[in-house]
Amino acid sequence: MIDSNNDILSFSEAVTIPQAAPNFKSGFIGIIGRPNVGKSTLMNELVGQKIAITSPIAQTTRNRLRGILTTEKAQLIFVDTPGIHKPHHQLGEVLVKNARIAIESVDVVLFVVDGAVVCGGGDRFIVDLLKGSQIPVILGINKVDQQPLEFQQIDESYLQLARENKWQAVKFSALNATGLLELQDLLIDNLEPGPFYYPPDLVTDQPERFIMGELIREQILLLTREEVPHSVAIAIDLVEETPAITRVLATIHVERDSQKGILIGKGGTMLKSIGSAARQQIQKLIAGKVYLELFVKVQPKWRHSRVRLAELGYRVEE
Repeated sequence: MIDSNNDILSFSEAVTIPQAAPNFKSGFIGIIGRPNVGKSTLMNELVGQKIAITSPIAQTTRNRLRGILTTEKAQLIFVDTPGIHKPHHQLGEVLVKNARIAIESVDVVLFVVDGAVVCGGGDRFIVDLLKGSQIPVILGINKVDQQPLEFQQIDESYLQLARENKWQAVKFSALNATGLLELQDLLIDNLEPGPFYYPPDLVTDQPERFIMGELIREQILLLTREEVPHSVAIAIDLVEETPAITRVLATIHVERDSQKGILIGKGGTMLKSIGSAARQQIQKLIAGKVYLELFVKVQPKWRHSRVRLAELGYRVEE
């Protein structure tokens, strides 16, 4: 919740959280998996609103983003983690460490795999991470809509993992929502009775500023693809609300002058395209008109500096 001065209000100040019935269930569900297996798309579909950015480029997610789904029976709090991979810089180390922390700080782990390809070394690396955990694990085989005609070998490669580790398994498509009700029911079955942690109509605990920055970063990933990819961080410098329009000023941080040139584009065309597409997404978020102004700043090697990472909001979570 944000007040007129853009300060975050505590839930106790802004809303009333209802009392849960004795048979009501609740809990935190960690969504983990290799990069680009569809974790963010899945969470968006489950909560019924876009709160996590998606992109064809791997390692899109950077923060442990919480999505909230409340039904008559339960409240499920999804923790969308960065894809677990071998880190190549300080940012990568922070992201992977946060994903590992998430495994031990949730009530259920949803291990998402890409059902369009056979199980690989990256999946088995995550299996090894999960073997010492006492937390229930559900193996979610995603992208069944993209499976080839001969998919038995693919399914068996994952189902074998489930059998070996005594995990439950479920197939679904986050893209077209096939099998998501079955997944939802299975997750609820694995939760214990518990209270409402959040108001029933809330879909995320992240402030609007954070979501705005992520929506801008998403458009950069979509429009520049491999030219700039992950050398980008967004800082929301100002959010000024009036009854008619919300004014947003944001700075895009990159590591090199060449990346700044790509983002601005000839005659500013690329920056205009990014801004236009991001503005439309932010308008959907706040359900109102938005004026968005973007700036680009070079911060050499920001991904390798703990100080810079902290300034831009990337910290190892407790």
